[in-house]
Amino acid sequence: MAKKLLVTGANGQLGREISNMYDAMDGIEVVRTDVGELDITDVDATVKMIKEVNPYAIINCAAYTAVDKCETEADLAYKINAIGPRNLSIASSETGAKLVHVSTDYVFPGDGTKPYTEFDATSPNSMYGTTKLAGENFVKEFSDKHFIIRTAWLYGDGKNFVKTMLNLAKNYPEVNVVGDQIGSPTSTKVLADIIETLLWTDNYGLFHGTCEGICSWADFTDEIFRLTKTETKVNHITTEEYQKMFPASAKRPAYSVLENYMLKLTTDHVAAEWHDAIAQYIKEGWHLK
Repeated sequence: MAKKLLVTGANGQLGREISNMYDAMDGIEVVRTDVGELDITDVDATVKMIKEVNPYAIINCAAYTAVDKCETEADLAYKINAIGPRNLSIASSETGAKLVHVSTDYVFPGDGTKPYTEFDATSPNSMYGTTKLAGENFVKEFSDKHFIIRTAWLYGDGKNFVKTMLNLAKNYPEVNVVGDQIGSPTSTKVLADIIETLLWTDNYGLFHGTCEGICSWADFTDEIFRLTKTETKVNHITTEEYQKMFPASAKRPAYSVLENYMLKLTTDHVAAEWHDAIAQYIKEGWHLK
């Protein structure tokens, strides 16, 4: 009998990656849900559906990720990023399902100088980070069998930074990109592989899941253009300069590097280096889809 995996946010970048990966595996049935099929902010509807499906695991890829809008739409952000995970946690506990919950680097203040581990104190300075941290805490409170995986700078099949830069390059001879925000660009494939490493185990808890290596947004753009033979010039500018051109209501972390410390302590899995991940993404033509 096939093991059922229920994926929320199945129309998003990670949701598509996860769904397609498990669809291709024998003995697994993927139940894809998005807001049209399941409103995770409704506890009764969530518990009802999870009981009907009775999945082996729930993989929660649903989130309200519009960082600036979260500042002005805090109620909606709390509903999706905090209450939603709470409801899924309640449902998972009632059915015995495992819960994989995807979180973010934004739970940290972003003013560090060395990679954040799972043991470092959180202190979000945006509503997005605040609501995502609340979601993490609900998962810890209500679900016994959970994997919380924080990721950052995610790109895959859908709207993302890679495609945005390449689209800009079609229309402009040069682009201005922030060079003083540091992180680890992470493909949805790399994150899906991390989820697969954990899913079938009892290695529950909090994990970081990003590509190895660090760069700035401008460095990342340089590499994207190099791989695609794009001749558009990349101007490395400061966050302050960027803010003057494009004011944003939410503060972006200056330092978003996550150390996959728990993965290294408890598994043999080593995530791909960010150069290798973006090279594979470009080679497979995902930037054109």
